Amino acid sequence: MPTIVDDRPAGIDSDSTAHSDQLARELAIKQIERRRRFRFNAVASVIGMIILVAIWAITEYHNAGGWPTNGFSQSSGIHDVWNSWIIYPIIGWAAILGTHGWFTFMHKPISESDVKREIERQTGHAD
Repeated sequence: MPTIVDDRPAGIDSDSTAHSDQLARELAIKQIERRRRFRFNAVASVIGMIILVAIWAITEYHNAGGWPTNGFSQSSGIHDVWNSWIIYPIIGWAAILGTHGWFTFMHKPISESDVKREIERQTGHAD
């Protein structure tokens, strides 16, 4: 569920200022948690990809009978030719991690003015 940011001007009374400060604090804590979660996922992804590439290299070395002196191919079992399937999970994993990074660092929360503007657009009039 998207986070809605209350960006209305704070009133003069101390209750609304305290509420605004508390809301800003909660949003800051949520952003810090999202960044920490992203960093953990990025490190876990790198470790996972290293393990996957190591498994791929060991199996391809065994299947091809040595290092890829004759290049890479989409077929298996050719002497000195390694299968290049490893690029597909790396591309997919990088795309997922990139999307997660975009939502973590670039995606802005929904503000109260965004909600008001959408209500006005849907009802066809401004208050």
